[in-house]
Amino acid sequence: MDLKELTTFRTIIEEGTFSKAAAKLNYAQSTVTSQIQRLEKELGFQLFKRGWDAELTSPGKLYAEEIDGLIQHWNFVMDQAKSLKKEEIGTLHIGVIETVAATVLPLVLQQFREHKPNITCHFTVGNTDALANALVDGKLDFAISGEPHSIPSLHFEPIYHEHIAFIVSRNHPFALKSELHLEDLYEYPLIVGGKNCLYHIRLEKELSRFPSMPFFYTVSQISSIPTFVKTIPSVGVVLSSMPLREELVTVPLQLIDPNIPIGLLQNNHHQQYMSSARKLFIQLVKELCRL
Repeated sequence: MDLKELTTFRTIIEEGTFSKAAAKLNYAQSTVTSQIQRLEKELGFQLFKRGWDAELTSPGKLYAEEIDGLIQHWNFVMDQAKSLKKEEIGTLHIGVIETVAATVLPLVLQQFREHKPNITCHFTVGNTDALANALVDGKLDFAISGEPHSIPSLHFEPIYHEHIAFIVSRNHPFALKSELHLEDLYEYPLIVGGKNCLYHIRLEKELSRFPSMPFFYTVSQISSIPTFVKTIPSVGVVLSSMPLREELVTVPLQLIDPNIPIGLLQNNHHQQYMSSARKLFIQLVKELCRL
């Protein structure tokens, strides 16, 4: 039994036929058939009923339920072997929200590289909703984000809190005020992250006690909000860790709950077998984010 045979078996289940699996894996169909025959011989039972469609036998169905765990275990064992040889190579696919990418992430990568110089990291920057969906689809190993709406397959571990902040240009009338109230926000348009952003949702909840919502401009890339605020008479809504230019200031406006928990978002099914590289990166994130 080897990883190729396990992967072929799972691909046949996903694609529905031997021929489609062969096409997806770029194998000859005879290769796929031979791999399954070898696997069946080693297991001692037939996995598929013979026929055009790849229909599982009863023992095959039971084996199929364990296949993802077997593949994860195999990858884990191979990763451990590479670690022992000190020849670690590979790629981590990590999702991050913008504020993390702009602040702590470069420091984490700097320290990570000292220990794992041959591991490539691919960072996907997005909001929590987009990163959660990418995790569910298997496109990310883990994410550093907010806590998404209930997704049973994902586990969120909070590390620190971000705070919703309101920014204006230094020549804005609000910049001179020592106290502001939520009602004051209705005087100017608000420039906020996209509707799926957690802090956008939290802000709307805070404003829901009023008869109507202020006028919103939504920007999917919140790091660009300060540029809009500098140019347009408006109030920007960002997260407190976002670095501000000298021409912008934060205004004193209190929310009932301005806190946004930020932490590690992982797939429940992929936590048991973590590579040493992934474990190290997560450890560094926890250490540096809690400083």
